[in-house]
Amino acid sequence: MHNVALTWEQAASLSAALLVAALCLFQSTAPRPRAAAPLVREAGVIAGLYALWQLAGTLSVLGTAGAFHRAEWIERTERFWRLPSEAGVQRIVAGHSALVQACNLYYAIMHFGVLFAFLAWLFVRHRDEYPAIRMTLGLSTLACLLVQLVPVAPPRLLPGYVDTAAQYGQSVYSLGLAPDQLSAMPSVHVAWAVLVGWAVVRVGTSRWRWLALAHPVLTLFVVAATANHFWLDGIVAVLLLVLCACVQSGAARGLRAWRARAVQPPQLSPEPMARILR
Repeated sequence: MHNVALTWEQAASLSAALLVAALCLFQSTAPRPRAAAPLVREAGVIAGLYALWQLAGTLSVLGTAGAFHRAEWIERTERFWRLPSEAGVQRIVAGHSALVQACNLYYAIMHFGVLFAFLAWLFVRHRDEYPAIRMTLGLSTLACLLVQLVPVAPPRLLPGYVDTAAQYGQSVYSLGLAPDQLSAMPSVHVAWAVLVGWAVVRVGTSRWRWLALAHPVLTLFVVAATANHFWLDGIVAVLLLVLCACVQSGAARGLRAWRARAVQPPQLSPEPMARILR
């Protein structure tokens, strides 16, 4: 599987082009172009987030030298906390080549595929909920990317683990050690999957909406089975997601309270009112 993902430069150019196109559509007097403008604008925003995600993989504040030592520290911490071993999960699926390849494909394709499908569904069916959830997505992605500026190697690059994607020729990475391979902590895969599952259950109305929770569960299993992430990578990502959602909720409540006070008419005390009525 060749890496067909856009570079951050290509994604940034696409984002700029979409945002300019959206601005032009908003200026149109024809109803159909104006109706399409919000969708084009949101596509530009998502492309911008993708560009930021790709850019973070090429940056580092500490260099790559300590990435493997930090990964080994995470591994020791997990053993100290008695978390399940990622290598043990790999052994569960190792004897089933079809299952391993399915895990590789899920990791490579469903990460963006499910997110884009979810955003399109949310934008079309639940437009009123879209801005807040998109903001949560943006904040949590930014938080994860800031942490990823400190490089950490994934378990598949350490002894004792198998790079299942490379084993079956399904790796999304080019030959050699690409910089974005050292952005394992935290797992944006897990953060986005949990956001999708939570939002579908909260916003959706169908009785089948609970099936959306299978996506974060499968994602957490797949990132471990393919040795692309440690459990702690996912745990930290979820904590950042919850923190961003709480900060956003608190800021929204504070803004609503401030607006309520700003539009509230001044209250006159009874004594001045008595003078006015005389």
